[in-house]
Amino acid sequence: MTERRVALATFALGAVVLVVAGAVLVPWDAVPGGRVTPVPVASVLTPEEVARAEAFSRWARLWSWSSLGVSVAVACWFGLTARGRRLVERLPGPWWVQVPLAVAALTLVGRLVTFPCAVALRRLRLDEGLTRQSWTAFAGDVVRTEAVTIVSTSLAVLVLVGCARRWSSAWPAVVGGLLAALVVAGSFLYPLLVEPLFNDVEPLADGPLRAEVLRLADEEGVAVDEVLVADASRRTTTLNAYVSGFGSTRRVVLYDTLVASASREETLSVVAHELAHARHDDVVTGTVLGAAGALAGVGLLATVLGAARRRGAPGAGEPTSVPLVLALVAVAMLLVSPVTNGVSRQLEARADVDAVRATDDVPGFVAVHRRLALRSLADPTPPAFGQLWFASHPGLLTRVAIAQRVGEP
Repeated sequence: MTERRVALATFALGAVVLVVAGAVLVPWDAVPGGRVTPVPVASVLTPEEVARAEAFSRWARLWSWSSLGVSVAVACWFGLTARGRRLVERLPGPWWVQVPLAVAALTLVGRLVTFPCAVALRRLRLDEGLTRQSWTAFAGDVVRTEAVTIVSTSLAVLVLVGCARRWSSAWPAVVGGLLAALVVAGSFLYPLLVEPLFNDVEPLADGPLRAEVLRLADEEGVAVDEVLVADASRRTTTLNAYVSGFGSTRRVVLYDTLVASASREETLSVVAHELAHARHDDVVTGTVLGAAGALAGVGLLATVLGAARRRGAPGAGEPTSVPLVLALVAVAMLLVSPVTNGVSRQLEARADVDAVRATDDVPGFVAVHRRLALRSLADPTPPAFGQLWFASHPGLLTRVAIAQRVGEP
């Protein structure tokens, strides 16, 4: 079978698994009664609160979207022209040295050209009191983030280039399967390898709140030995919580800012939301979809690389193909953002529904999400395009509407 046929078969298999998994695992009808209409903004926030959030969000979107646009443009500038190939040709060593060096060089160039946007966004967050982190600590976070990006990307590209050199025709299927496995392994190991680089965690202290949390977990049928608290206040004043990992690495983590400032009812509402993610194995759902997406993506990438090679571009087994691979991945990630974020919003909506049902406390749910929005200065009325393309959670007004729908007699 030729490389093109293997690529198309790999894409087709990944796409079928992706569609079936999405249909089965994603709660497309999460909210009882169907789609809700967001509540009027004036029923949740004052005009002054709305004005402040919109002013902050307007500038935050400018810097975030500018950074994204510049990073994709730079990736394409290197990947779709001869400049990237010339850069890689100057790198020393055999192919397995050139590949990570190329990934590191291109990643650092992308960070360098977008760094002014990152600084402007951080300056904005400092001015609005959303962080108290020092510039030195901020620089340390940037370095750690880039190191994780370079290591994980280099591993994936080494697999691609190495397999393409070893199996000239079958490499799309081999790479697709290996990268799907890496997605699963990465999701499982993330709480153990990556999270400790950014936050220290410790068990929630003994007391009434811990007892209530464990009682709620027991009622919801979620096996939780400990609920952890992360020292997120080192870098943010916002309130949050999350679930990561699966199986033996699954953890429910609360920000220390949430534990310190929210009421017991508000904290329990957030915990119930995260327990819903755990009960439904939403991390597993995301992992399965990510693995299937990796399989389909490799098949599509191989098809495009094959067409490019026929026009004189380097083959996938050459280190000089790295800039083109990274450019295609950057464009693909941007184009699929509405799909991935749409799935995320459905999972979050289901967790909201379950949280209201578990606590039977609509006012507590509304109060904590109002507080979350105010502390993060989230735009209550974001542009429709931005919500569709970039929002991983329902907006505040939609979440309030969901709670009111669920709480109806």
